[in-house]
Amino acid sequence: MQPEFLFDFGSPNAYLSHLLIPGVEQRTGVCFKYVPILLGGVFRLTNNKSPAESFAGIKNKPEFQRVEMRRFLKRYGLTAFKMNPFFPVNTLQLMRGAVAAEMEGVFMAYVNAMFRFMWAEPRKMDDPEIFRASLSETGLPADLLLRRIQEEDVKQHLLENTQRAVDRGVFGSPSFFVGDELFFGKDQLRDVEEEITERRKAA
Repeated sequence: MQPEFLFDFGSPNAYLSHLLIPGVEQRTGVCFKYVPILLGGVFRLTNNKSPAESFAGIKNKPEFQRVEMRRFLKRYGLTAFKMNPFFPVNTLQLMRGAVAAEMEGVFMAYVNAMFRFMWAEPRKMDDPEIFRASLSETGLPADLLLRRIQEEDVKQHLLENTQRAVDRGVFGSPSFFVGDELFFGKDQLRDVEEEITERRKAA
């Protein structure tokens, strides 16, 4: 069994899920498969909108979302989180970079670095120079990855990941699959863990 984590670096809730996944893996004995998708593409294909757009103008809703975020961080003891002052950040190059990093064998190092620079040590990661400097700073092969994200196989793979996700029922990030069961949102990681545990018992 390999549960899947479908993510875009532009989602703070995807980052928080990323921080919690190692604990789920340790408790259940499974290893998550990380699947990069383009959230903007998901939104276009599903006619969805970001929470910032959806909640704009709704009295009290954004304020409650901030309270909910504080509660979540406190519940799990998460301290390495800051809202990115440059949000929203265009993540097209970041997500193509994730695909390229996977193809070039540096995937998790890339994922950890990009999530860190989006939500722990926030930077304007859609600035090409900042992106390049961040890659180099973490020892990633900046020249190689920047070249690869312009190549058609990388672009096509991200498009295919995104379309396949929507075809399976995805409408946002973070999304999770355990088999064909879809779960959405950082709060449902508890349900993901329960589903994994139940399936392992039944196997």
